[in-house]
Amino acid sequence: MDCKESEIWLGGLESMKGKYIKILAGIDRPGISEVINYLINSDFFKAPASSNNHNNYAGGLVEHSLLVCINAHKLTALYKEINNYESVTICALLHDICKAEFYQESTRNVKKDGVWHAQPYFSIEDKFPLGHGEKSVILLQKLMPLTDPEIMAIRWHMMGFDDSIRSYGGMMALSVALRKYPLITVIHMADLAACYLNEVQL
Repeated sequence: MDCKESEIWLGGLESMKGKYIKILAGIDRPGISEVINYLINSDFFKAPASSNNHNNYAGGLVEHSLLVCINAHKLTALYKEINNYESVTICALLHDICKAEFYQESTRNVKKDGVWHAQPYFSIEDKFPLGHGEKSVILLQKLMPLTDPEIMAIRWHMMGFDDSIRSYGGMMALSVALRKYPLITVIHMADLAACYLNEVQL
């Protein structure tokens, strides 16, 4: 991985975008250029990673994706059975492609010291309402082929935070998928670490 956590923001948002594209473009997979063009023509590189939780600012989504990628490759050094650089990179960088064209920048009035101030924030305006992990998989499969482990890792990267596991069928599907595809656990762990360890320190 030619990217370090401490260097992600060096050079600002445009530099971070360049780092992301460089890593993704290094993947030898049909459709990668189509994925990159899709991202460039969307708001992916300016979008937040969330509306009011982690990385809820412009550029937060690409920062989060890079952190997940860094974390995932650290984990592959520990868990040798996950040794596919290409799959780990694809899943880490693209697991949240569903958040492109998902947020709308706006303002709201916030009272501070008895005075109302207009404060910027991001509201959710999903232009393709199809869920989360499954939406990322469907968007990507329109542009490039994914392997079964990649499909599973992206689909289930939220694990217990995914609303669908509250149903018996969803819980059973995730349980079986976790036993068959270790990549799910690695991407989920990398995602959690980015949200609750890396990003609170940046």
